[in-house]
Amino acid sequence: MTALLHWYCILPSPPMIAALSIADEILELKCQRRAILLAHHYQSPEIQELADVIGDSLELARKARDFDGEAIAFCGVWFMAETAKVLNPNRVVVVPDREASCSLVESCPVEPIRAFRQEHPDHVIVSYINTSIEVKAESDILCTSRNAVKVVNSIPPEKPILFLPDRNLGNYVKRQTGRENMQIWQGSCMVHATFPARRLIEAKIEHPEALVVAHPECPEPVLALADFVGSTSAIIEWCAASDAAEFIVMTESGVNYSLRRQAPGKQFYYVANENCNCSECPYMKLNTLEKLRDCLLTLEPRVELSEEIMRRALVPLDRMLAVK
Repeated sequence: MTALLHWYCILPSPPMIAALSIADEILELKCQRRAILLAHHYQSPEIQELADVIGDSLELARKARDFDGEAIAFCGVWFMAETAKVLNPNRVVVVPDREASCSLVESCPVEPIRAFRQEHPDHVIVSYINTSIEVKAESDILCTSRNAVKVVNSIPPEKPILFLPDRNLGNYVKRQTGRENMQIWQGSCMVHATFPARRLIEAKIEHPEALVVAHPECPEPVLALADFVGSTSAIIEWCAASDAAEFIVMTESGVNYSLRRQAPGKQFYYVANENCNCSECPYMKLNTLEKLRDCLLTLEPRVELSEEIMRRALVPLDRMLAVK
């Protein structure tokens, strides 16, 4: 049986004379609420500094499932908090900013997925975890960037697949699995999909000793130049284990916090995308310390889901978590 992740307190010490800082307020509220702070790697460093757990979507889903306190403050985007609620329905789940959405979620509304299922009942719908809870409920199995290849390989080869919503991840999985009977939804991540290969080439010229690590949501020309392709956590693990001293990192720059913590002394370079001339997700950065404090104080914005949709979404979630 998986060990439960217990809540615990961190209180300011010694006794405070001056006014509490926002960070101190958050830690005190976390104790009062018997809460856990889960933070995605793309959150700002000050939020990651306070988090009980930092991880990618798969790691955070597992931690949310195993938590036995009362409240989960999910510092990520809304679909991640929905996933936490489905996996631990008796806990209060809050997010600092309700507007923390995801371009992949927005690129894949549920209505056409329902229509596809009616028209193609023979297809297995494999949904990336970056989807709304309604899309998850229409899916047969979920995946993350960390386990997508394993998930697709777990499906009988004669079964046709609809993979959604990220086209770059879908194309990467199709190449890795050799799966020809796989249709791919044409959604994309507003950060990863706009990394231009030409800027990566320029970075390689400027840093000729650096290895390239890339998230599979990046376009194929970027992945073709990479020394390693993997999920956010896999990138961190690979860089930490590598003998190399320099890396060009083709993912959201919030990962720099964990990279510097787990691979001290190494150098990391980031390539700007076309959208904002940066490598940040604007949705992830909506969460702030002030909003985190306020959501722990009021327990709002809170994820509220119907019993039916949680029951239906839990089926593909459990199937994903069972894939080894």
